[in-house]
Amino acid sequence: MEIKYFRLIKTIEEEGSIANSADKLFLTQSALSHQLRELEERLGFKVFYRKRNKWQLTEEGAELYKLGNSILDSIEQGFHNIEQLRTGSVGTIKVSTECYSFYQGLSSFIQKMGLLYPEIEVDLILEATHQPISKILSNEIDIAIVSQKPMNKGLSIIDVYEDEIFAVIHKENPLLRVEFLEANDFSDIHLIIHSFPLETVSVYNQFLKPNRITPLKISAIPLTEVALEMVVANMGVMCMPKWALKSFKLPECLAFRRISQNGLKRTHYLVFRTSDKDKKYINDFISNFEEDFSKS
Repeated sequence: MEIKYFRLIKTIEEEGSIANSADKLFLTQSALSHQLRELEERLGFKVFYRKRNKWQLTEEGAELYKLGNSILDSIEQGFHNIEQLRTGSVGTIKVSTECYSFYQGLSSFIQKMGLLYPEIEVDLILEATHQPISKILSNEIDIAIVSQKPMNKGLSIIDVYEDEIFAVIHKENPLLRVEFLEANDFSDIHLIIHSFPLETVSVYNQFLKPNRITPLKISAIPLTEVALEMVVANMGVMCMPKWALKSFKLPECLAFRRISQNGLKRTHYLVFRTSDKDKKYINDFISNFEEDFSKS
């Protein structure tokens, strides 16, 4: 059954007469009557009882009217969704980072995005951690949070915020006596990291590797809660930015120490495909991310 017949039934029922319906459908009364007769002949039953003052739906016609309303509403909603997609205000954003510790601050941000922009879905893609740039280029994710600028003309890069990585130590650790940690101080410690490879660990890649220092022992503990428990037991040292530990209740036995005299600082960048630059939902994500994390 063609869509035009559902529109015809809907209009006659709501306008009450052929005359009024013809104007609404931009047809002559004769053409509209012809279409209705043609429909009823195809269906094998009457859709309307003809009355002088008002046309009334038959039982079969009433079912067609309900069906038609449902179909026409779906079509209208579909075109509305298509228009939103064309203007870029609706979409799914797949996000990943180069380090598991970055996820600590993302959950509350994604919750906020869900409240402010229910038409935007944000998914964390853990499988892309450590290799987010290659995943962007292969269209498996849309946005990456990294601390090293990628060199690719197809990518856009935004400098979002800077943070500082501190050594988290037990107060009984001998390192508590120093004002800041030098590279050599890591030679005899048990360094607790989130995951391998070491090239994705900022304290190693930016501080220890350039100074040709390898800690006595390195353990990968992906759960921050477990890593903290090990530090509380004075079984090792972990290195993280303070903002990544805001959601944890830190015991009084823990202390922070700067790494190097000037501190181990890093800049975080949002990276996305340049071809997505004009999509509104991508820009909504970026502007809110900048607003939230520039305060970190």
